[in-house]
Amino acid sequence: MIGNNSCGATAQRTGKVVDNIVELEVLLYDGTRMWVGETPDDAYERIVARGGREAEVYRQLRALRDEYLEQIRTRYPPIPRRVSGYNLDSLLPEKNFHVAQALVGTEGTCVTVLRARLRLVPVVKARTVVLLLYPDIAAAGDHVPKILPHAPIGLEGIDPKLLDYEGRKHLNSEALRLLPQRQGAYLLVQMGGDTRRDVDAAADRLLRDLGKSRDDADVRFLDEPGAERAIWDIRESGLGATARVSGMADTWPGWEDSSVAPADLGDYLRDLGSLLAEYGLAETSLYGHFGQGCIHCSIPFDLVNPDGVARFRSFLERAADLVVRYGGSFSGEHGDGQGRGELLPKMFGEELVEAFGRFKAIFDPDNRMNPGKVTAPNPMDANLRLGVDYNHGGVATHFQYPDDEGSFGRAVLRCVGVGRCRRHSGDVMCPSYRATGEEEHSTRGRSRLLFEMLDGAVRGGTIADGWRSDAVKDALDLCLACKGCKVDCPVNVDMATYKAEFLSHHYEGRLRPRAHYSMGWLPLAAAVVSATTPRLVNALAHAPGLAWLAKKAAGVDTRRQLPVFAPQSFQRWYAERGPRGTGERGDVVLWPDTFTNRFDPEIARAAVELIEAAGWRAVVPEQPVCCGLTWISTGQLDTAKRVLLRTVDILRPHLRAGTPILGLEPSCTAVFRGDAEELFPDDEDVRRLRRQTVTLAELLIDHTPGWTPPMVARTAYVQTHCHQHAVLGFQADQAVLAAAGVDAKVLDSGCCGLAGNFGFEQGHYEVSEACAERVLLPAVREAGPGDAILADGFSCRIQIAQSDAGGRRGVHLAELLRAGMDGDGGAGIPEESWTRRPSAPPRPVRLLTTAVAIGGAGTALMYALRRWSTR
Repeated sequence: MIGNNSCGATAQRTGKVVDNIVELEVLLYDGTRMWVGETPDDAYERIVARGGREAEVYRQLRALRDEYLEQIRTRYPPIPRRVSGYNLDSLLPEKNFHVAQALVGTEGTCVTVLRARLRLVPVVKARTVVLLLYPDIAAAGDHVPKILPHAPIGLEGIDPKLLDYEGRKHLNSEALRLLPQRQGAYLLVQMGGDTRRDVDAAADRLLRDLGKSRDDADVRFLDEPGAERAIWDIRESGLGATARVSGMADTWPGWEDSSVAPADLGDYLRDLGSLLAEYGLAETSLYGHFGQGCIHCSIPFDLVNPDGVARFRSFLERAADLVVRYGGSFSGEHGDGQGRGELLPKMFGEELVEAFGRFKAIFDPDNRMNPGKVTAPNPMDANLRLGVDYNHGGVATHFQYPDDEGSFGRAVLRCVGVGRCRRHSGDVMCPSYRATGEEEHSTRGRSRLLFEMLDGAVRGGTIADGWRSDAVKDALDLCLACKGCKVDCPVNVDMATYKAEFLSHHYEGRLRPRAHYSMGWLPLAAAVVSATTPRLVNALAHAPGLAWLAKKAAGVDTRRQLPVFAPQSFQRWYAERGPRGTGERGDVVLWPDTFTNRFDPEIARAAVELIEAAGWRAVVPEQPVCCGLTWISTGQLDTAKRVLLRTVDILRPHLRAGTPILGLEPSCTAVFRGDAEELFPDDEDVRRLRRQTVTLAELLIDHTPGWTPPMVARTAYVQTHCHQHAVLGFQADQAVLAAAGVDAKVLDSGCCGLAGNFGFEQGHYEVSEACAERVLLPAVREAGPGDAILADGFSCRIQIAQSDAGGRRGVHLAELLRAGMDGDGGAGIPEESWTRRPSAPPRPVRLLTTAVAIGGAGTALMYALRRWSTR
């Protein structure tokens, strides 16, 4: 922020970063360390009298200022959002020779900022947003000067193209419904104050002055915090919404934050729109901080062909001339860097640009600090991220990336740096960043590393070892594969898929971590154990000493408890029980995923009774089956594909008959609805699998007309599984819960932190628990004894059971609804009666198991020694 003199929508009230800097502690390249700030004459004399490097800097700055005083006074545009160039105007006498503010926005070319003292502003206690509809974006810009006298704390513009692109990408769907219509442009006017009454009164005064009222068809008056926040999200999604729009060319920055005086905004928008149309770029969306005359846009430049790059350069030169004609700034927010540094003489003149170079040399005489930016810049069409030598295609992959033209290279190019993955609340994305606070462990950081990996393999660079890169592996290590970015990221980065792809190539032909074998091949091991000796394995896996050794051997953190096998699998139970009920609605295949089938079969039993009561006949495959999830999450994709194809073979008759496939475990269900088709996009039966797979709530709400749910008179704290959030959706579940009378409190908790194998693996325990402690576990501990903890995901339930959750257990939706089928609304039914889970053997049994194992091992050792001694 300090380096670029950045700002956003709140600058309407508070100004740019430079306006809020009091002092900076800076480090020069030669090691000089000093505090800088306002420097009245007496302070200046004291500094110069002390001598040394600091005195030399101040003397040279004063001399520079005096030499270029007239140009500084006349060439700097008097507009709210002038960010281009160095802030030499901060050295003027009337600004008290403010060296700190002069260094703001120098983009790392002069000093390194160590510490800052900032001006603080009061928090706005109440906000109201007024939405005003206009026929086009230029007309909206024309009306900005009429609004500014009312002192809004935010004044943003949105054009119809942005609304269209968000609609196409299913971004902010609920917020878009708040708009009167999507055909026009909008101004979002945010008023702020101490009380709701004061703010609403100010908003009403604004409307009266504009000849409007709250009830007009082209006005929306939003003073509820939820609605106000939702509308603001439309505007904040601009960068992501305009990138990677289906059926359109990729868009890029380059002219993304030009700024003019607010009084000129409407005319500038018209001229900029005409220029874009002249270059064949008319689909560009124009939006931004209209109250300060700053326009944001991402433009579909062709940056990989020579003619396209030449037109890119030509457009920037013409756009720069246009801004200069309006007395504006090339940058109103992000800075110039290399991208526009070459254009600065058009705006400031050659003499003042020469002064910029001398200013930098005072602090960095050897030109070691970020050279080639702002002063003596590299050409703006050099060092492009893509460029004419870009070629990331042709990489053989397992996933087919159907939404990215079949290219992994295009997939990792999705990220445009919005940074929504760096939020600390809301959404699921990105749990590892929230736990660590490190860019490396954000979706954006990982995307960038994957791009550099592919780029290094083609053009050379920082990551030259391709798929074998340990740097990329380490960055992906803390990715929980939650898939939150698949829906929360505005450009739908799917880091879980990219991680699986990377791991598959990284470990190809060599040994993997132990956890990849123990947990990746869990479905096969679980099938063998469940069919033979579940009780014996439970005893061995939880026996003191033996359990520790088993976890060490399996690559599992020793603080984790291994899941307990059920004494009877769901498949065996159903084979003995058989179908019941009338089945008048037809068949539904109840998918026996590994976790429900082998560990929590009571969930599937509850689901059978529930759907039979609703008129369905359950069909359960008799052979061992699997979706391949664990092989996917550990990057063993060759095996995952074989498992999936075998599954499709088994389900083929049902798929071709149109039979619904009911999934109970969200992560496994999400494989059928997402990963399977990404692995086999051309397989029609795989496409049928995606279309016919349903969740329990979807089956009951969308496919069972006339169904009346059993009433469950309980409050339920709901932990939505990440893959349900990202792939399946939660709307049907909310409808079922509401119809069943459940007071559902859906937690804004993101990922539970266990995330399948992630939380069990050595080295992940702390991050796993940090994720859970953010929202989930505190909410579970605060829940009342009569409240249910609804968690459909096996991982979520394990995390709750194995963490400090006050002894509470998670329950599946099937169990919750089944509890209400007995006619009393579930009231009075203790939680433990419908959340029974297999448990480890009693302690005496576990101790006996250890003793027997030790005794057996000792006997074998003695026998072996005796045989050896008598040879």
